[in-house]
Amino acid sequence: MTTITDSFRPKWLWALTLLYSGLFAQTNTEVFLISLDVKGEKKEVGIARNISNNPGYDNQPAFYNDNVVLFSSMRAGQTDIASYHLNKQIKTWITDTPDASEYSPLKIPGKKKISSIRLQNDGLQRLYSYPFEKGKAKELIADLKVGYHVWYSEDIIVCTVLVENRMDLVVADLKTNTRYTVYKNVGRSLHKIPDSKLLSFISREGDRYTVKSLDPVSGASQKIAELPDGVQDYCWLLNGTMIAGQGNRLLEFQPRNSNEWQQFHQFIRPDIGSISRIAVNNLSTQIALVAEASSEVPVQAQLDAYNARDIEKFLEPYAEDVQVYDYPDKFLYQGKEMMRNRYSGFFKTTPDLNCELKSRIVIGDKVIDEEAVTANGMLFHAVAIYEVKDGIITKVTFIR
Repeated sequence: MTTITDSFRPKWLWALTLLYSGLFAQTNTEVFLISLDVKGEKKEVGIARNISNNPGYDNQPAFYNDNVVLFSSMRAGQTDIASYHLNKQIKTWITDTPDASEYSPLKIPGKKKISSIRLQNDGLQRLYSYPFEKGKAKELIADLKVGYHVWYSEDIIVCTVLVENRMDLVVADLKTNTRYTVYKNVGRSLHKIPDSKLLSFISREGDRYTVKSLDPVSGASQKIAELPDGVQDYCWLLNGTMIAGQGNRLLEFQPRNSNEWQQFHQFIRPDIGSISRIAVNNLSTQIALVAEASSEVPVQAQLDAYNARDIEKFLEPYAEDVQVYDYPDKFLYQGKEMMRNRYSGFFKTTPDLNCELKSRIVIGDKVIDEEAVTANGMLFHAVAIYEVKDGIITKVTFIR
């Protein structure tokens, strides 16, 4: 956003073509909870509620029961396991391991415990159990670098194990302390298939991701469906329908009735951009999904605060070490405090300040705004290029 000392020429359009290469995906994710009403083949999707509401990494949701959602959440530089209680609408923490982070939480059948991947600061990665409330953690499987897992019974875990540059599917019996590999080169999504004694997993075959069934006892497997392009996660509804997220859309596949994935809902909110994870409760009445917010969310937040002349809200979406440039690479200043000094007085002395957004282009982590700024009775045309990482603005480039 500009001050009145920043003047812009209308010849900015030529420069935009230089910014279309070298873009990378943002890593800021949030966990959303959504009600689902399944009536035969018809599905009604409720309003999505952000239950993580936390900058940075929030991921891997799973239902502890129909009232509690588990997920991984970033805090103080590490990832811990959090729970969200639907009836109380509160978030609480389950793990707090100073020398490690936890991922991929699941409820352990028949116990008031969860299982989770523990990644220690020294690089050791193992599967652990944790009491839901208080108690000591315990290693479940020694000597295996578990990536993802699902409980087949109270004693049998089916998990993906990191081997060289791939993941293999392993059945581990905790009671007999035995394990065997049933499939090589698999994906991350493992689930129990409703009304059966089978599990489902993803076979990675070239560029294709194929969902297959697995009998953990015999090791037999069969193809169920190929996942749509870009999709690596799915889950099962109680009625045997598979659902997945692709972009900002929810898709369904009915193995018994169809050969194609079909869209049944599309989100139009900018904070639900690219869906990467999805889970459903046992009753198929609640969906938990993970989505990357569009990069325009923090950009719009600072624009709204700019027009309200609220300096604290304006600075909130920016990184502490935000860098500001003139196009293409002339350094102007760095840091929130420099930005505060530049804008706080401007906000106080400019009662008619207003920025009208004329156009916006969002490309991955970059947001390009054309703006018309009114200040002290004068009109300025501005272009600002915002770069967003982990949900905050790390760099702004003005085109003069």
